[in-house]
Amino acid sequence: MTYETLNYAVDDAIATITLNRPERMNALTKVMEAELRSAIETAGRDGAVRAIILTGAGRAFCAGMDMDELEVLPPEDIRAEEWMRPYDMNRRADYQTRYSYFPAAPKPVISAINGSAAGLGLIMALYSDFRIAADKAVFATAFAQRGLIAEHGIAWILPRIVGHAHATDLLLTSRKIDAQEALQMGLVHRVVTADALPDAARQLARRLGNEVSPRSVRIMKQQLWEAPFQTLGEAVSQANTEMVVSLQSEDFKEGIAHFIERRPARFQGR
Repeated sequence: MTYETLNYAVDDAIATITLNRPERMNALTKVMEAELRSAIETAGRDGAVRAIILTGAGRAFCAGMDMDELEVLPPEDIRAEEWMRPYDMNRRADYQTRYSYFPAAPKPVISAINGSAAGLGLIMALYSDFRIAADKAVFATAFAQRGLIAEHGIAWILPRIVGHAHATDLLLTSRKIDAQEALQMGLVHRVVTADALPDAARQLARRLGNEVSPRSVRIMKQQLWEAPFQTLGEAVSQANTEMVVSLQSEDFKEGIAHFIERRPARFQGR
């Protein structure tokens, strides 16, 4: 599929989605927003894909909503019918809203944050499963500086990642933080040099695709994102149910076989 505002490529079981408006710091437009969702869903359905990398072209990851569009954005667009899709009853409704759909993808999403991640760019990174940042990356919520509020569930997801105190700081002050401070507060998993970022993201994606069971990754991702809505008892009950199924899976048989035979795993995701 050809996209106007992003590049999409699949190689070595990895789908790489590159936001491609470098002259605008990959700021989101309606077209890019729709294309990104299409690309994530395409990767999720593709049996040849085991991990998804999201990154940006040029010097930015994503600087948020394009200011030209934001300036003329009608207030009712936030809840426009075009964004209110019918729910997939097999997925939690919370993870099917306009920007919170990354957790519903059945493949792990790795944000390779090559530069500025602000506003909606930060939100996309937060809804990813992994965040690897270049050492020159900069992060900001930005909303308070625009006279806006904590958009699209960031008041829910940010404290769960960095804690309430850091979330209050980042949201209310809108101050910028560098990659090292982001690492210290747990906002990102790793910081590497800009040159090393693509390989670091692909190395993680390859591990997820080749060394562990795709089926296990899919189920555990679901468990992790379901947990905030569950009691401990509900989480244990879900785990017990999934454990029974996993013990009958082909990937479980392969997990035992490759260990006993001392060879690389050949997981099929079943």
